[in-house]
Amino acid sequence: MTDKHLLLNSYLKKLRLPEICAHFEETARDAAKAGQSYEEYLLALVSLEIIKRDQNRHHRLIKQAKFSLKKTLSDFEFKALPNLNEKLILQLSECDFISRKENIIFIGDGGTGKTHLAIALGLRACEKDYQVGYYTVAGLINQLIEARNDLRLNRVMKKLSNFDLLICDELGYLPLDQEGAHLLFQVLSERYERSSSIVTTNLGFSDWGEIFPSERSAGALIDRLTHHCHIVEMYGDSYRLKEGLSKKKN
Repeated sequence: MTDKHLLLNSYLKKLRLPEICAHFEETARDAAKAGQSYEEYLLALVSLEIIKRDQNRHHRLIKQAKFSLKKTLSDFEFKALPNLNEKLILQLSECDFISRKENIIFIGDGGTGKTHLAIALGLRACEKDYQVGYYTVAGLINQLIEARNDLRLNRVMKKLSNFDLLICDELGYLPLDQEGAHLLFQVLSERYERSSSIVTTNLGFSDWGEIFPSERSAGALIDRLTHHCHIVEMYGDSYRLKEGLSKKKN
């Protein structure tokens, strides 16, 4: 390696351009063979750096979201739920609902893919540079109670409010006490018309009073969540059960 190459490597590292540093020689050879101009050569190098930075940023956003599983729309069996509005789901995957501060509620039977779709949309949001947070409702409430006991509640609430998209999974699987219901209401109320939330639940709206300490608190939360909202109903046989039975037969 010549002194000029060593100096260039040093400068590129100081400028924090690792992709250009790693590929400038190879790209130069390719450009020479193709008879490219200096501008085309420079564009090719800069493109490599931009692509890698985008990939790294998306990876960080996905890691920050803390999804319980990795689920994508391409993995979802739309045929298993013929009444599901596939066109709406694909439109929502463009993530324009986030810029419009709209919510999504996936509501329906267990095992029909509510969590799958919520995570798939969350991943798409990360790919579009949105900050996403994923929590089960039970896990979120436990974190909030711990934060309150440790005098960190304001800090945690601020973190939750800063997410462009907050996913609250599995509302209705466990009943909420007065404190848990109040904290959940506070989180979602502070996001009202400021940022987007996705909620998955196995209970119809008329049954939310069963898990909240009062009909009033359930009604107040429903009112805020559904004001600017896409309600996606997912009723049908459990896909997980079908898959399990199919494996046993095989």
